[in-house]
Amino acid sequence: MGSKTKLDSFDTRILQILTAEGRKTWRDLAEDIGLSLTPTLRRVRRLENDGYILGYTARLDERRLIGGIEALISVTLERQAEEALTTFERSIQDVPEVTDCFQMTGDYDYLLRVVVTDLDHYQSMLMALARIPRVSRINSSFMLKTVLRRPTQVV
Repeated sequence: MGSKTKLDSFDTRILQILTAEGRKTWRDLAEDIGLSLTPTLRRVRRLENDGYILGYTARLDERRLIGGIEALISVTLERQAEEALTTFERSIQDVPEVTDCFQMTGDYDYLLRVVVTDLDHYQSMLMALARIPRVSRINSSFMLKTVLRRPTQVV
């Protein structure tokens, strides 16, 4: 990564626009922020090199691809020893239903977001989690509906 520079209003606007419309053409982006094409591209490349833009992706319809059941699962390990944490973090990579995994403070060690097709699929995924060494407790909450999900906001 390059050196971190302070973001100005043009940089902030570029990030806002690309977050909302990642497929916007460079020419349209330049027009929207009020700069010519070359300085706009230079700024986008700098934002990429400095690590503000990590990549470009498409948002996929998980319900069509995987299934309509989402759950948040809290996982508690027997103890928070480095070996147990490392084993869990490595093992969770092999559970494709896990879309997000966060190490947490508080009452549990990890919070997982999972997407499954049905309850049988959920049960088999749960068994895969239970087989991970040093897992002592698993607690699930099923999502009924998504009220808000937005891209990262530029402040």
